[in-house]
Amino acid sequence: MSLIVIDLFFSTVLSTMASTPAHLFLFFILTTSYTTLAESSTTSGPQISVTKNLSFLDFNPNNPTINQDITFLGSAAISKQKSCIQVPENSLPYSAGRAIYSSPIRLFDPTTEAPASFQTTFSFQFDSLSNISGSNSGGLSFIIASDEFTIGRHGTQDDACDEEFKAVAVVLDARMDHEFGHSKGNVRVGVNLGSMVSTIAVNAMDFGVHINAGSVYRAWIVYDGTKNSINIFLGPDGTVLHATRIYSKTLDLSPYLNEYMFVGFSASIGNNLTQVYSVCSWNFTSVSWAFLRVASTETCDSKIRVENEGNSQNAHRKTPSIFLIFLAVFVLVLAIMISLFLIGKRRKKSSDETVVASELNVGCPMPPNRTRKFSFAEISSVTRGFGQLQLLGGDSRSVTYKGTFVNGCNVAVKRFSDHFFSSSASDRKRIHKEIKEMGKIRHPNLVSIRGWCFDRGETIIVYDFIPNGSLDKWLFGFGELPWTRRFKVIKDVADALSYVHSKQLAHKNVKTSSVLVDVSFRAVVGDYGFVLSSTESTQFEALVSQKVDVFEFGVLILEVVSGRGRRSDPGKMDLLDLAWAMHESGEKVKLVDKRMGSAVNADQANRVLEVGLMCTLNDNKGRPSMEQVVEFLNVDKPVPELPLSRPVSLFPYSSGTALCSGYSCASFK
Repeated sequence: MSLIVIDLFFSTVLSTMASTPAHLFLFFILTTSYTTLAESSTTSGPQISVTKNLSFLDFNPNNPTINQDITFLGSAAISKQKSCIQVPENSLPYSAGRAIYSSPIRLFDPTTEAPASFQTTFSFQFDSLSNISGSNSGGLSFIIASDEFTIGRHGTQDDACDEEFKAVAVVLDARMDHEFGHSKGNVRVGVNLGSMVSTIAVNAMDFGVHINAGSVYRAWIVYDGTKNSINIFLGPDGTVLHATRIYSKTLDLSPYLNEYMFVGFSASIGNNLTQVYSVCSWNFTSVSWAFLRVASTETCDSKIRVENEGNSQNAHRKTPSIFLIFLAVFVLVLAIMISLFLIGKRRKKSSDETVVASELNVGCPMPPNRTRKFSFAEISSVTRGFGQLQLLGGDSRSVTYKGTFVNGCNVAVKRFSDHFFSSSASDRKRIHKEIKEMGKIRHPNLVSIRGWCFDRGETIIVYDFIPNGSLDKWLFGFGELPWTRRFKVIKDVADALSYVHSKQLAHKNVKTSSVLVDVSFRAVVGDYGFVLSSTESTQFEALVSQKVDVFEFGVLILEVVSGRGRRSDPGKMDLLDLAWAMHESGEKVKLVDKRMGSAVNADQANRVLEVGLMCTLNDNKGRPSMEQVVEFLNVDKPVPELPLSRPVSLFPYSSGTALCSGYSCASFK
């Protein structure tokens, strides 16, 4: 207990002296004293092995422990017919899923920086359900990942993940993938180290191994952490005699491992492909090394003697130990007081910039349900002087940067351009007031405002950083989202806007680039508009802006369902015109993104399209509120019948151009 008290004091000394080079000599003396005192109380114990063993002879859905031991993510489930883990669950293209052992396993010793040794074997099956010649497949992967909720191709880091994400994967891919540089062959065996690109890739066909669709095979992966070597074997299931070594080489996994990692399987299906990957049995064993910290021999002997001797001898023996601890604590307290006094004098002579820099040690603004005011020096520090490497994006109104506090916490920093504001000081005051009001609201589907900076004539907002990027990149960039994900995104955005409107506020910038997705693929709405209006009535402005939000949400629905942007190529109909034309001809179903395949719930998609078109009606011709939209999407009430043809005028509000000052009226058409 006494050593714990000393630890607390010593930690304080560390924090106060780390930024004070003048005290390095005193710091060295205290470090030496503390080490000596600590060694007198504890000593390094023996090296022990930490062993973990997993064994699944099959994945019988009637076994209640399976769902407790295995976490299923995305399109992964147990096949009742085969008693195997199956990805995708419903034999659908554009699918990805994971089956992860629910508890983390120790695979790295941070003291010695040595990786654990492990060996795993699993039986697997590739079922080809259609002609897949020339298609791209994500493949089946045995993965070692730093978290249990990210779903990525091959189980490794994808472009949207945080740069600190660590993962290792052994990939079995039955087809060539040009995009990521995979080799061509009957079966490609790749080793991915924190990347989607295989660091190692070999053709199993070159070693005489052919994987036939429908047959069951077995893979063995053996890693020796002491020698940093890996061996990979493939062969028919049921016998180890016919296993063929596919790969054997020296490989250090320590840079890609945390102390505790999650193990399991990941699979993904690429474009124009209908294929199923199955894992039917799995065994895993790992051995890592650790050092015990145990009481020294002298301490144990002293304790035994104290218990057997008289009271007077007890007091005599305890006195020197207690005195030494008291003396050490006294010296540490005295050193801390002297250090704080010298630091205080030094800070008085420092500039304001130095004072601000020392305050940055607190890291992210906390607690998350309260906002705070930042100085310009703080914002400049966390964004590395608004450097180009920190740039996330921007437009004519603002530029957004990524900021990182000293404790590693990431934020998004939005810096408004000077020419966005007029010469009138009232414009800035009105925007600043609105920013503070938006900073008070919290909702699971809204990006929280951490704080703001109104220093040196700047207007800057600090948001939570969402690492998975914006919705438009998922819709129009990499991959294809399944219908269940798209429908969930639409409902999440509707809930967020309904909550904002219930607070008598408006978002004013509803579009796919303003919708972000977190690591669990929940949609969160950010990048609030804060537009300048020509009216002085904030109540009228909020009312009109809410109508604009509903209109823009209707267009967002059309984008999500169709997988198309709202703007079209020159000479072609834009998305809104096309949607109404298809409604008039009774062919709305043709608007649904064909890349989703047959997995779309047709009735559900048709209902969502009707809600989207209803949101683009004139305000006095049936446009609903966001509260009503939420009810329609939850199928709590019937959707009113749409007019048979498009209304003559389709402005987002019926009251003219009250908000066109400072906001593009073209976006309302």
